[in-house]
Amino acid sequence: MDAYLYLEKWNTFGRYLSYVLVGLGLLIIIYHYLRLIFTRDFKIRYDYINKNEIRSLWLSTLFIIFGIGVFMNTLVDEGEIIWLLVRVFVIVMLGLILGVIISNLLKFYYPFYIEKRLRRLRYKPRRSPKTGKAMKLLSEEEEDVYLDEGMQAEENVFSVDYDVWIDEETGYTKIEKYAGHLVALQCPECSYQTLKVIKEEILESPTESEEGELMKFYKCDYCGYKERKAFRVAKLKMTVGINKSNINP
Repeated sequence: MDAYLYLEKWNTFGRYLSYVLVGLGLLIIIYHYLRLIFTRDFKIRYDYINKNEIRSLWLSTLFIIFGIGVFMNTLVDEGEIIWLLVRVFVIVMLGLILGVIISNLLKFYYPFYIEKRLRRLRYKPRRSPKTGKAMKLLSEEEEDVYLDEGMQAEENVFSVDYDVWIDEETGYTKIEKYAGHLVALQCPECSYQTLKVIKEEILESPTESEEGELMKFYKCDYCGYKERKAFRVAKLKMTVGINKSNINP
């Protein structure tokens, strides 16, 4: 009788909990897309999608999976507690498998879909706040007039890419900053993203018993600032060799 009452209470509590979890998952999705709908600025929308969409979908998926799992464990009205625990274990395992599948889809396949959306947003004509008319996207050669030397240096090392939109009627310009395809760090001297590794030098080679040391030399392509940083190199993995002289033919 005690087991039956316990199971009945669990079914009642579990169903409410499942509704809350699924509801939270749906609210995350709704909030995400409502924010996109009401974000009029294409660049702000671009950055929000790029930074938050996969994380929001993954978090929503977790809540919904857990909610469905809890609900499925409330569908049996009778039975021993041991069978409840067995069902919990089975559903947790199924949830983990489903979670891994969805995680891989979001990590390896969904970014291709996001990339297409981001590309459309990036090159969608901007409207001038002065006239309300479509602005012109300048070419690489035309935009240099509107970029300072530091911005041009960032583009030259491909760490940053700038888009310059201009209202030809009023001269109003809008400059948007995007990540480039090569990695460069922010220079502590001029604050532009133009600090790159120009040389690496091994100071101590790693062994199977001791770590090594690597020195990286950096130089800013804009202001010429230089610095160097030391990094530890992991120990070599031990390999087990076979002495052929000890093997009898």
